[in-house]
Order: sequence, then C-alpha cells, then structure tokens
Amino acid sequence: MSKSFAGLIAALTLGLGVIVGVAAGSMISAAQPSQSPAVALVSPSAAAPSGQPSQTPAASSSAEPSALPTASPSPAVSPSPAVSPSPAVSPPPSASPGPTRVPDPLTGRLVSPAVARRHVVAVMIDDQFAARPQSGLSSASIVWQAPAEGGIPRYMAFFQEGNPKVVGPIRSSRYYFIAWASEWHATYVHVGGSPQALALLRSSDGKGKVVYDADGFRWEGRYLWRIHTRLAPHNVYTDGKNLRALAKRVGAKDVTYKATWKFGPEADRLKRPKGGTIIVPYLENRITYTYDRATNRYLRSVSVEGKQVDAGSKTRIGPKNVIVMVVSFGPLNDGSKKHRLEAKVIGRGTAWIATNGRTVKGTWRKKSLTGLTRFYGPNGKEVTLTVGQTFIQVIPVGTTITIKDGKVPPLPPRPAVGGHVDTGGLLPS
Repeated sequence: MSKSFAGLIAALTLGLGVIVGVAAGSMISAAQPSQSPAVALVSPSAAAPSGQPSQTPAASSSAEPSALPTASPSPAVSPSPAVSPSPAVSPPPSASPGPTRVPDPLTGRLVSPAVARRHVVAVMIDDQFAARPQSGLSSASIVWQAPAEGGIPRYMAFFQEGNPKVVGPIRSSRYYFIAWASEWHATYVHVGGSPQALALLRSSDGKGKVVYDADGFRWEGRYLWRIHTRLAPHNVYTDGKNLRALAKRVGAKDVTYKATWKFGPEADRLKRPKGGTIIVPYLENRITYTYDRATNRYLRSVSVEGKQVDAGSKTRIGPKNVIVMVVSFGPLNDGSKKHRLEAKVIGRGTAWIATNGRTVKGTWRKKSLTGLTRFYGPNGKEVTLTVGQTFIQVIPVGTTITIKDGKVPPLPPRPAVGGHVDTGGLLPS
C-alpha cells in the first residue's frame, strides 16, 4: 500500500471519529436536565398551595454558588395570576341576620313587624248555654268577659296576632264593651246591640274615631254567616281571614300601637307554686281557673260543661294572666225587657291580678273612653304581666270571688358530696 493511500485512510478514520464524537455529545446533552434559569426559577408561592410554607431547594445549602435566584424579590419570581385568590376560594360572606322580631302590643310575644301592626279586631261572643262551646277564644290575644243582660255574661275577644279558624257565635254590642274596644280603636264586630251602643256606632265615632263599626246585620252573607247546627241567635260565625278582610272593608288600616301593658318572662318553674284556684261566679255561669305549674297557665272551666275547650281549635283554654275587675253595674232602663245593663268603666276600682301562679290585689284605672285600662299592684306601680294571653273577668260590685294561691314546693336537696348531703353551707356537715 502506498504512503499516500495509507494517509488517506488515516484521515478518513480520524474524520469519522470526530463526527461520531460530536453526535454522541449532542445525545448526552439532550438527556440531562437543563440548567436554564427559566426552569430553575420557581416562585415559593407557586410551588406550594396558598397558605402552606414553601420548601427551600436542596441546592441552596451547597457551598458552591447556586444557579437558583436569591430571596430578594424580583419580577421573575412575582406570584402568578394563576394562584391569586379568586371568588371560588374566598371566605363565604357572614350569615345575614334573621328576620326582625318585635313584641306584640297585646301579648308581648315576639312577632314580625307586619303582625304587630295589624289592626285589632274585637268580636262580641255569646255565652248563653246554647252558645257553648264557643270558637276562637284560644286564638285571642285578650278576652274580656262581663255581664251583658240580666247577669248573663258575654265575651269580647281581641284578635291581633292570632288567625282563628272559626269565631263565634257572634252577638250584640254594649256601650261599655265599646269603651274597652276603643282603647285600640278596634274594628268592632257585633250583630245589633243596645240603643245606647248603636247610637255611638252609627255616629262619626263608629267610623274610626272611637272604633270601626262592623255590624253583622250589614255584613252577614259576605264576611259572616250562619251555621245550621245551632238555632238563632246563637249561630253567626266568621273566621280570621274574613275578620281581616272586614277590617279593611270598614276602613281600618295597619297601625303602629304605642307601648301598652308591661310584659315580662315566665317565672322559673322551681319558683312557681303548685296548685291554686280562682273562682269567678256570674248568675248564668261559674268560671274556675286552675293554675298549672308545668305550663304556667290558668286552665279554664265553666259551669256544667267543666273543662273549657275551644270548639274551633279543639284546644284547652288556659291564659297566662287572669285579671278580675270590680265595676259598678246598673240597669240601663232602655225600655226593653232584656234587662240590659250599663257600667261605670271610666275611673278606678279594685282589681286582682294573677300571673306566674301568684295573685295580688290592686286597682284598675281608665282615664277616658279611649284611654287604656291599666292595672296597678298594692305598691301603686303598674303590674308586669307574663308574656301571653290575658283573660279579664269583669264582675259587679258585691260579687264574692274565691282566690287561693298554691305553695312553692321545697327545693330538693343537692346531690350528696363525700357521703354527706350538701345543704349549701346552712348546716355543718
């Protein structure tokens, strides 16, 4: 082989080796991780979930100069918009407050402002034997009972927050009942009445100045109706929905009532007495209240029927408060044979106020026809009633009533401590 040919072979071999070496180097470089800053610069906020501590790169502990960025802020490490707080992860807004509740002016119960502004509706309700059991009394806020004719009592039920399914039987009006209804400028629902009462109702006073007249003789067939299971005049009825509609029809609108009676919470059960009765007699009815410690109510019973149950709601009637008012009654002398009465309800007189199982003797006061009847204790201060329904028993002067409060049972001893009964430090152990 010539030297020139051998040199050519050697040159070709050397060139091939260089080409292979370059290719191999390129393959190795592509297989290793890049040290480019575009990959090494990882923001701590982007590397960890929001609110979690970031991990320090292991390379930062090397003694050699690191290719990673320093802790000093730079635009390259600013948090990415991708991890900025968004509405999806924002804290939920605080819960909105519940609906506003205000004390009902007649009972003190917490009700919506709309209910508290309802115009009071007063309904005359029969109490002759043929009218029992009545409907609607359990739903009333306040119930008055007073003699109407010849000693036969009659009810007047005030409806404000309640929505009775049935109310009745509805009977005729009397002037002194109008005086009590006028304290609220109530819609006054009745069927006829005494000449004295009708004269007031048919004047301008009956168009909202004193009360809003709603005579059943005019509105029967639309807002009131007669049932066929009872004989007239003990068969006129209505309900809560029609009472509201009737009130609007005669011009009564929602109203903001001023502060009236004072109401307070129920007494603690351990401080309530056990037992107790109040007996209020009328010529044609005898009302007995039996105090129930568990419910803090005065359960009502009447004459021959015994336990008084609302015929509409099928619930036992038992108010939270019972008030007995002594009032001067006399014959109306209106020329009729019904022995109608008149009463002196403006002024003051004796009253017994029972609430939370206890009864105090005080006074009632009413300054004017439309002035509120208020009740005062033996100390001369206005009494505080228990939140809830109130029954007011109006009796003629000279009526004998029976009131017997119960007694608070002794508190049970505290649990034994160390083999001894804990007497609260009153006695040595």
